[in-house]
Amino acid sequence: MQIFEIIMLICFGMSWPISVYKSIRSKSTKGKSVVFIIAIIIGYISGIIGKIVNHQLNYVVILYLINLIVVSIDLALYFVNSWREKSYQSTEVV
Repeated sequence: MQIFEIIMLICFGMSWPISVYKSIRSKSTKGKSVVFIIAIIIGYISGIIGKIVNHQLNYVVILYLINLIVVSIDLALYFVNSWREKSYQSTEVV
């Protein structure tokens, strides 16, 4: 049954917009793990590939794609915020 996969994707997917919002608002990488974010991205890509290989292309793939896009935005924000933090540290007067 795909209903449980759908519930899982919706539940996981609800947390990522919050994470993106916090990244934008805080302009910080504190509390973030780039390894964790990349692992999640690999998981979503694997789920999409699994659907393709098993010829199960349906609306569930849309949930995978939405989650993948939002997590990828969070990854991009991680690098932007990391760059900001490094730039700020290099301009501090000691």
